Amino acid sequence: MHIDILTLFPDMFDGVLNTSIMKRAQERDAFSYQYVNFRDYTTSKHNKVDDYPYGGGAGLVLTPQPIFDAIDELKQKSEKPPRVVLMCPQGEPHSQQKAEELAQEDHLIFICGHYEGYDERIRQELVTDEISLGDYVLTGGELGAMVVMDSVIRLIPGVLGNKESAPQDSFSNGLLEHPHYTRPAEFRGHKVPDVLLSGNHAKIDEWRHYQSLKRTFERRPDLLEDRELTPQEKAWIEEWKNS
Repeated sequence: MHIDILTLFPDMFDGVLNTSIMKRAQERDAFSYQYVNFRDYTTSKHNKVDDYPYGGGAGLVLTPQPIFDAIDELKQKSEKPPRVVLMCPQGEPHSQQKAEELAQEDHLIFICGHYEGYDERIRQELVTDEISLGDYVLTGGELGAMVVMDSVIRLIPGVLGNKESAPQDSFSNGLLEHPHYTRPAEFRGHKVPDVLLSGNHAKIDEWRHYQSLKRTFERRPDLLEDRELTPQEKAWIEEWKNS
């Protein structure tokens, strides 16, 4: 996968992309990236990329010309049309399913805005996906792009050390992840559940499924609304409702 990041502040990404798992993923050629400072594409004699909105209002709006020209050039270098992701509080809420979808792509372009917003023609003509991190507003799209990129890149085969890690993540199977324990088996009077020490993998899998469903039932019952429950899952839920 190759990722182009359109941003006025490329230095913001260095710590995220050049440490830990992201750095190792690049060393394994799992993905590559480049910063594209779209100010370099402006035809404004004052090197501007923003202007006051028509009709008045607070703040400044990113002008279309630099971003259009930057993406036109990037598309010419791409073998097939890339997904162009606009980080925007009006977009669809980001999810594990969206990350899995984007992880199948060969080329992603992220547009990170600043100021009051974007000229609407950017949204209408260039963008394939609009993504929001939630119902709040940040000072720019860079932080949001970092989050989405991290969630996508870790799903690329070979990025995580254990290939079973990603499928067991919260939300990957529609449920929150089960509790985890490690050494020591007893710490300050609190013991690891006996089943995890039993070596009985069938029982361990059943316990993890039970705990995963229970945690989802207690913390995110909305995730179960459209889930096709098995008879065993229905029985467990009835047990919790009556307890």
